[in-house]
This record gives sequence, structure tokens and C-alpha cells, in this order.
Amino acid sequence: MLEPSTAPRHEANEESAIHFRERIHGMLLGTAVGDSLGLPAEGLTPQRIRRWYGEEWRQRLLGSWGMVSDDTDHTVFLTQSLIQHPNQTDRFARRLARSLRWWLVSLPPGIGFGTLRAIAKLWLAFPPHRSGVFSAGNGPAMRIAPVGALFAHEPDKLDRYVKAATTLTHTDPKAQTGAMAIARTVAWIVREESTTPPAQHEWLTMLRSCGPDDPDWQQSMDLLEEHLQQESSVQDVVDAMGLFRGVTGYMYHTVPVVLYAWHRHFGDFATTLTQVLACGGDTDTTGAIVGALAGATEGVQNIPSPWIENLHDWPHNPAFLQQLSERFADVCLTHTPGRPVRRFVGAVPLRNLFQLVVVLGHGFRRLLPPY
Repeated sequence: MLEPSTAPRHEANEESAIHFRERIHGMLLGTAVGDSLGLPAEGLTPQRIRRWYGEEWRQRLLGSWGMVSDDTDHTVFLTQSLIQHPNQTDRFARRLARSLRWWLVSLPPGIGFGTLRAIAKLWLAFPPHRSGVFSAGNGPAMRIAPVGALFAHEPDKLDRYVKAATTLTHTDPKAQTGAMAIARTVAWIVREESTTPPAQHEWLTMLRSCGPDDPDWQQSMDLLEEHLQQESSVQDVVDAMGLFRGVTGYMYHTVPVVLYAWHRHFGDFATTLTQVLACGGDTDTTGAIVGALAGATEGVQNIPSPWIENLHDWPHNPAFLQQLSERFADVCLTHTPGRPVRRFVGAVPLRNLFQLVVVLGHGFRRLLPPY
């Protein structure tokens, strides 16, 4: 079992604090980069991706520009909620619920059906602990990484916040298991500050503890263990799961694949991300999750600069994400509530309308060869 160390975060030396801030920045920016690279390929099979993109991965939603989707939006909402309420789970959940309600009003161009139903219940005055719907979609995992970073040294609080952030939209226990696996892995990354991947046995033991009574989760961990020992490719793991048309949005498909890629290609942000994206399917979400893991591991300096420079979006652009990461790192280091980063939200519906037009245009282009 990967046991948390007992050293309080605020006693870290100056050099350690600098590295910690780089990891936080890498986690948030890695989420957006993975999201933006994966968004144009969402729903494509691995074969179609190879014919369409070849071996080159770059932002291409609008020429060479990239935009982010709900994966980054939700991560930002959750991070802002943690900044304001790092010590009160109920207030955190209410703040996140409020963000999701108004996000729906801004007419986002992409939203999962389970999340849509949950937010509709929030608008019908259901409290956050009763608004979730029975779904095992990967939505909770795509936004959960900051919880692991904040509570890397407080496993009990980590578990409570993961549960609050998950059940807000998804009540299937599988959703909480997958989100817990991502959060606890991020906690290990932040806590250990290691330059090598965790020992396979200890890491898998920790992952198994996320769903101890779920045979489907245990079977997924058996699969990971087998392929880690064989040093298989990420695509081999996806094929072994029978996902020949791409990784689906089901939690027990998404999370094992991104965890395997992170461990298999530990220390190489670009390879980790592109190996997952090449598997096709729900590429914006798989890209966002594995981008958060790899970004937290290696820090922002190891994210290829063209992928950052071509991320042209608003309001969640690289400049905003840097400011958000600085504010969030302050809270992580002190566990003192802070003020969320302000945004001008009045123009967000116009941005979403613009993205909808861009996505539709890109979708029509994908109807053409190569097939």
C-alpha cells in the first residue's frame, strides 16, 4: 500500500515548493492540452485516426488552433471550488453545483447525458448529495485530479471530497471507484515527488483498494498487472479489453487505460498522451485525464511548447490556467481558503456558440475521406 507521508505541506522547503507549483501548473495545463488535442478526434476509431492524422498530433479543430471542452471546464470549476472551500466538503459541493448550473445555462456544445440529467435536477432544487443519477460515465474522473493534489497528505479528506464531487452527478459506485483511482494516483505523484514510477505491486494494491468489493474493477486491475509485466503497448491493453473502435466513456474502460499509459510511459508527457489518443474513442476525456496525470508528474516544462502556444481558447486559455494554478498552489501549501480567479462570464455563451459552429464544421469535414 502506498502510505502517505506525515510531513505537512506548509513545511516544505523553498525548492520543493517551486517544484510543487510546477506540478500543479502542469496538471491543470496538461488537462487542457490533452483535451484540446483529443477533441478533434473524438469518436474516431484508431484506424480512422491513423488515416486522418498519421503520426502527427497537434491542435487542429480550427486550422492549427485548439479549443477545450467540458473536461477542462469542469476541472476549472472544481479547482475554483477547492480554492474557496478546502476545509468544508458541503460548501465545496454547493459551490461546484452552482458552477455546473450556470455552466448549463451558457449552452455548452458538448455535455454527457448523465451530467445533463444531474444538472437538471440541481435546477429543480435537488441538493448536491441527491442530484446525481445512476451512471458509470467517466465525467467524475475527468475533473478529479485537483482533489488528489490538495489532499495528498490527508487521505480521509481526499475520500470525502472525491465522494462529494462524484455523487453530485454520478451515483453508480463504479464512478466513485474510477474517480478515486485517479485522485489517489495524483496524490501519490504530489506526495512522493518521484522521478520513477511506483512499484507495480504497491501501486496496484492501492488501486485495488479503490473498489475492493467490485469484481469488474478487480478484473481490470488483473489486466493491468498482466500487461505491465509484459510491457505491452497501450493499444495492446485496449485491444485486450475488446475496445477495437476506441476507448469508451465507461469509467472502467477509460480509467484503466489512462492509468496504464501513465505508468508505462512514465516521465514522457508527449508519448503518454499520444499513445492514449491514438487508441481513439472518447479522446478529449482520455486526453484530459492522462494529461493531468502526466502534467502533474513532469511539470509544465515538459509539455511541448507548440501544444501550449496553439491552445487558443477563452476564458480557459494558458494565461488563465497559470493564474489558476498559482492561486490553487497557494491553497495547497497553506490549506487556507483563497479567492477564486475572476472571469468575465457574460461572453461565455458567445464563445460556446462560436465553438458549436466550429465543431459542426469540423464534424462535416470528417464525413469526407479518408475513411
